[in-house]
Amino acid sequence: MFAGTETAIGIDVGGTRIRAARIDRAGTILERVIEPVASDRDGFCTQLLRLVGEVRDQTSNGVGVGIPGRVDVDRGAIKSTGNLDIAGLDLPGLVAMETGLPLRIENDATMALLAEAHTRKKSSGVLLMVTVGTGIGGATFIDGAPWYGGGQAGQFGHIVVAEDGPICNCGRRGCVETFSSGTALRHLVSEAGLRHDIQVEELLAQRSDGGKISAELLDRWARPFQRALESLVSVIDPELIVIGGGLGASMMRALERIPNESDWYQIPLVPALLGDDAGIIGAGLRCFSEQAP
Repeated sequence: MFAGTETAIGIDVGGTRIRAARIDRAGTILERVIEPVASDRDGFCTQLLRLVGEVRDQTSNGVGVGIPGRVDVDRGAIKSTGNLDIAGLDLPGLVAMETGLPLRIENDATMALLAEAHTRKKSSGVLLMVTVGTGIGGATFIDGAPWYGGGQAGQFGHIVVAEDGPICNCGRRGCVETFSSGTALRHLVSEAGLRHDIQVEELLAQRSDGGKISAELLDRWARPFQRALESLVSVIDPELIVIGGGLGASMMRALERIPNESDWYQIPLVPALLGDDAGIIGAGLRCFSEQAP
């Protein structure tokens, strides 16, 4: 266990960026580094070890890593990671051998929800988190602890919202990730003939000013996400659904004009309090958890 640590290292691996920070027990970020993530295996391993070295100090006795994909938490094994070629890497073994630090690995949304629950002082009830970034991730907490189901629960990005939709990385068609992720938004921008570097904030501003193209584009982006949220409510009926990730705040704004398709499913949505920092804070806090090995 990491019970005696004063600080820990949190690392949040995204589809495009990687964040590393030294975190204290209160969840305060003491030092951080953000840079583009290396997508190849050797480059990623080198980058991870370098970042650990950059943010650690003499009080850092553990590393938590959030991965965008399926993780076997008990074995510390990466099962799949979408666009990153790091499935199967033995990160706990690598970090222990090169740095002497123990490592705890989780899905990135689980790490983010840990930080949100810690900040909200929520240790009871059912909380869900859906993260919107390069892809779409999810996590479930029950009475303050992660719930993994049979080991792979929380893959909310793979809720099917259209059976004739695009092929997803998981092999099926029409997953919400193919419609409502950051990657999907870039495809929508391209299809609309807008400049490739337009930011979602600009689209939201143009919609507010009556821009028809932006309004239609944002509707196509957010409506499938709304449908996926309604499915989550119909199955789980959580106390809260926290929306986070790099595009979480923008998705919340995009959803403002998307009505529920049924009055049966009232969605208890709240924005992530910690924004894009939730992942690294949660990864660091995971090292202090009594459940950590």
